[in-house]
Amino acid sequence: MKAVAFSSLFLFLSFWPKLTFAQKDVTHQQLIWYGYFLTLPIDENWSIMAEVQERHFVNPFAQHQLSVRAHLNRKLGKSGWTATTGFASFFQSPNNPRSELDLIEPELRAHVEMAYKQKFNKLTLDHRYRSEARFFHNLNLDETELADGYFFGSFRFRYRIMASYPIWKIKENQLLKVIAGDELMVQAGEKVKYTFDQNRLITGLNFTFSQALNVELAYQKWINQRQTGGYYNRDIVRFTMNHRLGVK
Repeated sequence: MKAVAFSSLFLFLSFWPKLTFAQKDVTHQQLIWYGYFLTLPIDENWSIMAEVQERHFVNPFAQHQLSVRAHLNRKLGKSGWTATTGFASFFQSPNNPRSELDLIEPELRAHVEMAYKQKFNKLTLDHRYRSEARFFHNLNLDETELADGYFFGSFRFRYRIMASYPIWKIKENQLLKVIAGDELMVQAGEKVKYTFDQNRLITGLNFTFSQALNVELAYQKWINQRQTGGYYNRDIVRFTMNHRLGVK
């Protein structure tokens, strides 16, 4: 019940930026994301996950971001909770797809998270609470080239709720599910100029081929506050493949 109450509070807060950003400077963009998530079970409670995601603009075509992430997961008995720690590398291209600057800025992120799964008959709710420490690459004074080393930028706290509901059982272990969710991200740190960072609303379909493989095709609305003021309003088509080794 505590998880549900906490989720309700975050869902309420997630709509606040969408109610206010219409009065701000807004940049509309369209993107496509491709992701491959690989899970390697170690035993009944421990597993390792690796993620690769490519993100690019549609019009004009240009790379936006490449990310590589690894996690170590631990199930906490039969409570429904999972604890995770991990590390990621991000390679950020300019947020303007028409930019003449081809600089790619690396970013390093360490994270810890707790996830909780709730089941209500056929409906499943997944709650994820993640805390990230973000380290950005140094740039020269003109911000046109990389300099040596990294600096700590901010902490970011993320809450995501995802719902899934099966709508078609094709055969044993083969299901079509409808999915919907929301993720809110806020920042903290000495160099942070604003608390709200971004909000992501998602809806789509998940097709389970077997216990080892499923794919998702989803639409995502991404509201992201800009460092220079105003917001990015992004429409995203997202394709993700989830692969689990050691099962049939």
